[in-house]
Amino acid sequence: MEQKIAVLGAGTMGAGIAQLAAQNGFDVLIYDVKEEFVQRGLDNIKKSLQGRVDKGKLTQEEVGATMARLRATSNRDDAAGAAYIIEAAPEDLELKREIFRDLSEKAPAETLLLTNTSSLSVTSIASAAKNPERVAGMHFFNPAPVMPLVEVVAGSHTSPDMVQTVAKLARDLGKLPVIAADMPGFIVNRVARPFYGEALRIVGEGTATILQVDEAMRGAGFRMGPFELMDFIGIDINFAVTCSVYEAFFGEPRYRPHPIQQRMVEAGQLGQKTGIGFYRYDGKKRLDPLTPTISTFQHHGTTSFLAPGLITSFLEKAGVEQLPESVAHAEIVTRILVMIMNEAALAVGEGVASVRDVDRAMKLGTNYPKGPLRWADEVGLDVVLEVLRALQAEQGEERYRPAPLLRRLVAAGITGDGVGEGFHSPGEKGMV
Repeated sequence: MEQKIAVLGAGTMGAGIAQLAAQNGFDVLIYDVKEEFVQRGLDNIKKSLQGRVDKGKLTQEEVGATMARLRATSNRDDAAGAAYIIEAAPEDLELKREIFRDLSEKAPAETLLLTNTSSLSVTSIASAAKNPERVAGMHFFNPAPVMPLVEVVAGSHTSPDMVQTVAKLARDLGKLPVIAADMPGFIVNRVARPFYGEALRIVGEGTATILQVDEAMRGAGFRMGPFELMDFIGIDINFAVTCSVYEAFFGEPRYRPHPIQQRMVEAGQLGQKTGIGFYRYDGKKRLDPLTPTISTFQHHGTTSFLAPGLITSFLEKAGVEQLPESVAHAEIVTRILVMIMNEAALAVGEGVASVRDVDRAMKLGTNYPKGPLRWADEVGLDVVLEVLRALQAEQGEERYRPAPLLRRLVAAGITGDGVGEGFHSPGEKGMV
């Protein structure tokens, strides 16, 4: 069997994975259902590599060597001879199951079958394969040649040895792997949901405007605000992931989609790619928010259960100092951050991943300023718990219920940096 990687799918993600593998010395077969799709993928790889030449990051000789390692095909059977098969097909469960059913019959027993799914069950995909123990998730982030993180996802039948082998492959590709259980959203797409969901609720209830939310979160150290980021990702893609996670958790309130986002999708206002989303765009230049009906809500001035002193304490300990002099901005950051921290605690408590891998995933996969659990330790787990309880009392919603792990730690007096122990053990401050 040839020691090569076969990538199934020549779209944005598949082409990115193929480029990454070829740049790291692997012989790569890239497949798609039509020759024109494969050629478009190869053209995009060459364009991407040329962009790196223009920036002085690659030489023309390196581009030539990378392209020479790539071979294209529109015959899926050609992939059966590869040592690693990475599926990057559209997020369609039955399509992925059919691919794995077919190739598991044709490929040698030692071939590793890997799915790049971001939201579907690895266990369900693997169950269609002849040997489900050799199937795992290998979730790259877009753009694959640039983003440093890979989530390695173990399905119910995935062997422990397989998990370690896939993690090694990720490192051989120059990536940093984190290990995740096969739960909806894995690590990143699950823990990131409040960044969008709470922002939509804040705007929907009239507490703040789109501009205020984005400005507040940038002031807290995030590179983009939630609405800017949804426009960049594609509002339809973000909405689909939210719906998928919500349905996979059988209607868990924390992930409930918001009507504002649904209306945007129904109107075809999907963000930068359509020129209209939460903002309007002139090419890549962002203009004003789109519609007054979404962007001109005013804070009603009602008394919040989040007392000013509690918000101040939370933000000071969180190291957030660059906010405008605005009650709305302070409340925005407090609500969104505490929900991210709580979701991270829930993920750890449910065995999705380790504390270290959750924090690493959110820093490297989403460019968060800090890992949410490291951040919670700095704020104080007792303060985080107090904010969550105040939100639950004010909103009367189950989505604000504190994570059991958070409650147990606080009850045991393990409250973070103030006592020298929290989610992280002493001496772990400098970790990624």
